[in-house]
Amino acid sequence: MTDAKDSSDLPSAGTSTSLDAADEMEKVSSEIYDLIGIKGKASETGPGVAECSGKDPEKFFQIFHPWSFVPESADQLDGVMERLKEKLPKHGWKVMEYGLDTSKNQNLSLTADNKEKKYSVKIAHFAKDNPPSLNLMVASGCYQVPDGEKVQRF
Repeated sequence: MTDAKDSSDLPSAGTSTSLDAADEMEKVSSEIYDLIGIKGKASETGPGVAECSGKDPEKFFQIFHPWSFVPESADQLDGVMERLKEKLPKHGWKVMEYGLDTSKNQNLSLTADNKEKKYSVKIAHFAKDNPPSLNLMVASGCYQVPDGEKVQRF
């Protein structure tokens, strides 16, 4: 999914209502949270709905879920990105990019796709922030609503 040139290149994620797709997104985010494997607090942001570029916005949609994670202790994030790079592929994810981003702080960033589930995740480790944190953006492929339904936006 990260190799999609724009959202019109997103893979089909199948048929679903936006509420059911948001529930599935929360499960995927929860699985990633479990893979982080350290105690801390995740932000309480919920999933949102976006259009699939070039497709009828009444029938097609993408789910996205931005959230962050702050560990109980800053040093707990040491090595977490390396562990995620190793753990994610054991759970159906393919690491597409891994390395320092182009920001002033040169945050360590990881992007992975799960082709089976039609999800992508981008994780950035903000080591120099106070407190240090992980920022995550999980995004789905493009869903189509069942016949007779319309996309619910939230």
